[in-house]
Amino acid sequence: MSMGKLANCSRCDAVFVQAVRDICPKCYKEVEQEYEACAQFLRKRENRGSNIHQVSEATGVSVKQITKFIKEGRISVAGNPNLGYPCERCGFLIRTGNICESCLKGLKHEITQEIEVEQRLEELQRAQLAQAAYRRKQNSDE
Repeated sequence: MSMGKLANCSRCDAVFVQAVRDICPKCYKEVEQEYEACAQFLRKRENRGSNIHQVSEATGVSVKQITKFIKEGRISVAGNPNLGYPCERCGFLIRTGNICESCLKGLKHEITQEIEVEQRLEELQRAQLAQAAYRRKQNSDE
């Protein structure tokens, strides 16, 4: 059986022996308590319409941590119609992925434009090389 390695907790920066998680046992216990607080809050029928900010305010758990719970699949958005997390680009609440449809469309457009610019530059360079070769040939024929 292999031993863990020394690491710094990604949450509190304490040194601990890392075996499975990137957080120390103390922080792991805190995260589990935060998860339990969120889960208990969302189990109540009257709270199922809450958004992530309302859950955060009611439980004291950060939006970032609740987002992590959702992305890990520990908190389901299925039974919670208003529960989502912020798009990493614009902050709009989403239910899956990392960015919203609008930002995804914008990124695709930017990438397409970048590819087109690169293609035009390559074509221009080829044309300039062909023109330079033609001039060299003309000069050598004279």
